Amino acid sequence: MTDRRILVTGGAGFIGSHLVRRLLAEGHEVLVVDNFYSGARQNLADVIHDPRLEIMRHDVTFPLYVEVDEIYHLACPASPVFYQRDPVQTTKTAVVGSINMLGLAKRTKARILLSSTSEVYGDPQVHPQDESYWGNVNPIGVRSCYDEGKRCAETLFFDYRRQHDLPIKVARIFNTYGPRMRPDDGRVVSNFIVAALRGLPITIFGDGTQTRSFCFVDDMVDGLMRLMNTGHEVTGPINLGNPTEFTMSQLAEKVLRMVGGSSELVFRPLPQDDPTQRQPVIEQARNALGWTPLVDLEEGLSRTIEYFQQHLKVLSAE
Repeated sequence: MTDRRILVTGGAGFIGSHLVRRLLAEGHEVLVVDNFYSGARQNLADVIHDPRLEIMRHDVTFPLYVEVDEIYHLACPASPVFYQRDPVQTTKTAVVGSINMLGLAKRTKARILLSSTSEVYGDPQVHPQDESYWGNVNPIGVRSCYDEGKRCAETLFFDYRRQHDLPIKVARIFNTYGPRMRPDDGRVVSNFIVAALRGLPITIFGDGTQTRSFCFVDDMVDGLMRLMNTGHEVTGPINLGNPTEFTMSQLAEKVLRMVGGSSELVFRPLPQDDPTQRQPVIEQARNALGWTPLVDLEEGLSRTIEYFQQHLKVLSAE
């Protein structure tokens, strides 16, 4: 079925803009809803004149009255720099935004997918993390607006499923990277690459032994679309991420080697509640979706570095 009208909230953001392109390429009509708090129209510049694409400036904390067949609910600032800048609004976006999108899905009988997060596991005491783990989250810390906001969003999705038989999908997204990340988003991959390209010190928070698992954005979008297209019985939550684990020091050294230059490594104290380990178990994704990430870190970093090289040239020329 190639004539669906699909709503992507947060569609001008990093992952959202890649998803929008894939949906357009498959022949769907796409409605992007974004308040451009952390997203940017520039992320959709090359498809903005596609007649099947509509872009609406709208904040999901307010109700939305449109007709759609599917909803990818991605709206919410996902990097600490942005979600901690206005933590009350972050919680409202996660919770009230989900209530509004679930209400829209109920009225239009649309299936709806939530982009949840590995942050629901907090600073995990179980490693690696599978979907049965309930997490170790500080409910009153500086990251709580995002962590607990997404946990509550998951609650809402499953209550709508139980109460209204709504066709829901919940994806727990692990660290994702690639072109169209913001250079100022505070995420580790963009931080390291931008610092190396500018010849600035690369700041590692902690002693460099804490770990992350990095999934290239094309693989992530493929996983989200596969999850959306499963049957009514598949709800998730399903981990989507690359299970190959790297320390922060390993990542920094790899970026330095690929970029070149003479940036030094600088170590700073670990921020409050920053997870020391993060690695997904993806057996559910493999079994239910037939999904596994295909792009390794070397290839993904190469494509991301190339993007930032061009992006920083544009920024410096402005």
